Amino acid sequence: MGRCRRLGAAGRGEPPLRLLLAGTPDVAVPSLELLLASDHDVVAVLTRPDAPSGRGRRVSRSPVAERADAAGVPVLQPRSPRDPDFLEQLADLAVDCAPVVAYGALVPAAALAVPRFGWVNLHFSLLPAWRGAAPVQHAVMAGDEVTGASTFRLEEGLDTGPVYGVVTEPVAPRDTAGDLLARLAVSGARLLVTTLDGIAAGTLEPRPQPADGVSLAPRIEPADARVDWSLPAHVVDRRVRGTTPAPGAWTTWRGDRLRLGPVEPLPSSLGLEPGELSVGPTGVLVGTGRGAVRLGEVQPAGRRMLPAPDWARGARPAPGERLGGDS
Repeated sequence: MGRCRRLGAAGRGEPPLRLLLAGTPDVAVPSLELLLASDHDVVAVLTRPDAPSGRGRRVSRSPVAERADAAGVPVLQPRSPRDPDFLEQLADLAVDCAPVVAYGALVPAAALAVPRFGWVNLHFSLLPAWRGAAPVQHAVMAGDEVTGASTFRLEEGLDTGPVYGVVTEPVAPRDTAGDLLARLAVSGARLLVTTLDGIAAGTLEPRPQPADGVSLAPRIEPADARVDWSLPAHVVDRRVRGTTPAPGAWTTWRGDRLRLGPVEPLPSSLGLEPGELSVGPTGVLVGTGRGAVRLGEVQPAGRRMLPAPDWARGARPAPGERLGGDS
């Protein structure tokens, strides 16, 4: 479990904060749950508008909106937080602070200035490392051994605001981005509540981020998740785990996309060229630029995920046939 540092404890008898929680996906739900259970008052939730999702493209509410509905908390869903109607609603709510967890839209200066304690963002990295939309994915792909979460005061720059506190989290050797993010969502939620307690008590002041150690974590698009088999096996492994579950690592097979679950890196190439397949008693192996990997699960176009040996029995790769050799 991670550990918190640089945080003050909330004083007893301090009045609770009136909060507007801004968040959208599943990863923000643990923070909403803990805030609802805290002494603070979540007076409303700000989340992205209902949108089509899933194979049927049915319009659905965000996970945060669904949880707020169940708790009877009002839900605000402006098309943009710049909308004048939303800015008027924000002023009417008279919130003390607006915690943010993966809201999914930039908060304009006009909104940042409204709560007296500003907007406090929970970001899933140890700032100033991995500023941007995909910090956990980039940490896994870079091979970081430790990452974490930070709370900071939101400003107009990209994750540049002063930091209230951090929680650290080790990256396990076989962690996917999804595994790691699930843990950080829980430990980060505790950090967020502790931060708000300290703000309410007047015992916590944010500190500027250091100028050194800045790295960027831009959003990962599906094209970025395509496996380059010329890279070493350990790099292929990290890229696959870093893009699992989303957007999902993939390669090509006979002209179609083949989605990949986590792979197992092997030190020896076994004489395989990059992308070359070998099917045998030890599983389905693929050569890389240095070493090889054993495939775990794969998903052919239009089908479900299945174990790689089951896929290979139907696909029947010819000797020397390769993954990723076509578009």
